[in-house]
Amino acid sequence: MTELTLLAISGHVATLTLNRPAKRNALCRELRFEIVDRLQHLKQDERVRCVILAAQGPAFCAGFDRSELASGAMEAIFQESQEYHRSVYTFPKPLIAAIGGAALGGGCDLAALCDVRIATPSAVFGQPQVRFGAAAAYGLMRQVVPEGTAREMCLTGRTYSAEEALQCGLVSAVCSPEDLPERVSAMATAVASLPDPMARTIKQDFLEAQPILFKD
Repeated sequence: MTELTLLAISGHVATLTLNRPAKRNALCRELRFEIVDRLQHLKQDERVRCVILAAQGPAFCAGFDRSELASGAMEAIFQESQEYHRSVYTFPKPLIAAIGGAALGGGCDLAALCDVRIATPSAVFGQPQVRFGAAAAYGLMRQVVPEGTAREMCLTGRTYSAEEALQCGLVSAVCSPEDLPERVSAMATAVASLPDPMARTIKQDFLEAQPILFKD
């Protein structure tokens, strides 16, 4: 059976790759569970000081799997996903997202849950789920973009280009698809090269300052 995520560790850097390209890496139940399991493993792995979150295929993540939402159990699915969100939101090591292509709905949330985001020009971001009645992640988005931008994003459901995302601070840099792996790897290596346990200590400062959004 094809793994829904791929994991590689080199030195002190781990790369966790979403591996559901035919479905634009949509967050089905099994993928969410696998992300939680992988992060739990990386949390305990003393070799790992920084984690890159990447994706296979032309999209970073198209959000929650629409085929599951079509069952009508939207509220139950989002309630069940609390553990997944909390695992990413409270992960104790730095997370850097490599975003090529769409990061929409739950995919935009996943990117925002990371500490740093680097994107390609084809990347787009947004909370389009409001157009079919699913709640936007306003509390999360206002942590990474100005409040006015977060409100517009969540009210309109429109998509934001990579350049707009750069201007509002949602991403730190935009680079070509060819340069993305090297650019992200260089940043992750620099973070992992800080004197131990500096990276984890700084991340703990982040966690202590952020609001509680995903409760037990």
